[in-house]
Amino acid sequence: MTGGKTFASLQHFNYRLFFLGGLASNTGTWMGRVAQDWLVLTQLTAHDATALGIVTALQFAPVVLLAPLAGAITDRFAKRRILVGTQVGLAVTSLLLAVLVIGGWATLWQVYVIALLQGAVTALDNPARQAFVSEMVPPERLSNAVGLNATSFNSARLIGPGLAGLLIAAIGTGWTLAVNTVSFAAVVLALMAMRVHELTPAPRAKGRGGVREGLAYVRRRPDIQLIMFIVFMLGTFGMNFQITIALMATTVYGKGAEQFGALGSVMAIGSLAAALLAARRARPRLRVMLAALAGFTVSALAAAIAPSYLTFAIALVPCGLFAITALNTANATVQLSVSPVMRGRVMALYMAIFMGGTPVGAPLVGWIGGTFGARWTIAIGAIAVGISVVAAMVYLMRINEVEVHIERSPRPHLEVSAHTRDLAGAQS
Repeated sequence: MTGGKTFASLQHFNYRLFFLGGLASNTGTWMGRVAQDWLVLTQLTAHDATALGIVTALQFAPVVLLAPLAGAITDRFAKRRILVGTQVGLAVTSLLLAVLVIGGWATLWQVYVIALLQGAVTALDNPARQAFVSEMVPPERLSNAVGLNATSFNSARLIGPGLAGLLIAAIGTGWTLAVNTVSFAAVVLALMAMRVHELTPAPRAKGRGGVREGLAYVRRRPDIQLIMFIVFMLGTFGMNFQITIALMATTVYGKGAEQFGALGSVMAIGSLAAALLAARRARPRLRVMLAALAGFTVSALAAAIAPSYLTFAIALVPCGLFAITALNTANATVQLSVSPVMRGRVMALYMAIFMGGTPVGAPLVGWIGGTFGARWTIAIGAIAVGISVVAAMVYLMRINEVEVHIERSPRPHLEVSAHTRDLAGAQS
C-alpha cells in the first residue's frame, strides 16, 4: 500500500461516518478520562495513587470477566445495533458522574461504582467495535481501516487531554465530564445514518456453545496465543500511562491540570504518527511488532529517568510511537488471520487479554508508585515488556529451529539458519 492510499478506507461512506463519529467521541472520552483522574487525585483524595489504580482496575475488570460472553453476543447479533446500545449506556454513566460532580455530591465509592458500570458496557462495546470494521470495508482494506481507527483514537488523544486541562481550569471537572457525555451522540448519529445495504455482515454464529467454540479456536492457534501473550504484557505493565503520567506530573514535577493534560497530548504525537504509518502497510508483520516493543522498552526507561518535565514530555513521544505500532500490528494480524464467523469471539478475547491485566496491573502500579516513587511505575513496565520481547524471540527461535553459531573462517561472523514452521496450525 503506498503513501497515497493511507486514507483509502475513507472512500467508503459507512466507514467515513464511523471514523468521524469516532473521532468526536474519542476526543470526549479522553477528556473524560483526564477529568476523572484529576477528580480522584486532587478532589476526592490527596494524590492517592492506589485509589486511582482501583478506579482504573474497576473500569477494565468487566472486560476480562465478560469477554467470552461479549464475544459470543457480538457474533450472534447485529454489531451496528450493539454499538448503538453501548454508546447510549456509556453516555448515561458519564452523565451520572457529571451530575454528581457538578452538584458537589461525588464521593470516591460513587466513582468506583460508575467505573465498574462503564467497564461492563465497554466489555460488549470493544469486540463489537473491532469486528464491525470488517463489515464496512473489503478484506484488502482491513489493515488500512484498523490503522485509521487508531489514527482517529490517537488524534483524539492528541486533542482531548490538552483540551481537558484547559476546560478543567476554566469551567471545572464536572462540566468537562458533561462535554464527554455529549460526545457519545456523534457515534450514535453516525451509526444510524449508515447505508445498511452497503454493509457486508459476517455470518452469524448459530446454536449453543459459542463461548466454548471461541476458546477452543484460540487454543488451536499458537500464532494468536503468542500475540495475546505479548499484548497482555504490554497492556498490564507498559500501558498504564493513565496512572503513570498523572503521578509523574503531580508528584515528581509538581504540575497542574494544564501541564498534566498536555503530557497526554504530547504522547499522542508519537501515537498518531504510528497509526498513520500502520495505515500505509498492506500487511502487518511480526518482526515490526517485536522491533516496536524493543523500542518501547528503551524509550520507557528514558521516560522513567527523565530529570525534568520537558525531557519527560520528549520521551513520551517515542513511547507513544512504539506502543501504538506494536498494538496496531497485533490487532491487524489477529483480525486478518481469523475466520469471519469467529472474529467477534476472538477479538473479545484479544481485548480481554490486552485490558485484562489492568485490574491486576493498575493497583500494582499504583502501589509501586506510592511505595517506591512514580518513576518506578514506568520502569517496571519497561522491564516487563523487555522480558516479553526476549521470551517471544526465544519461542520463535525454538519453533522455527533457528540456530545461531560463530564461523571463524574465512572471517569471524555469525551464521543463522532456520527451518520455518507454520505457527498458525489448524485453522477453522
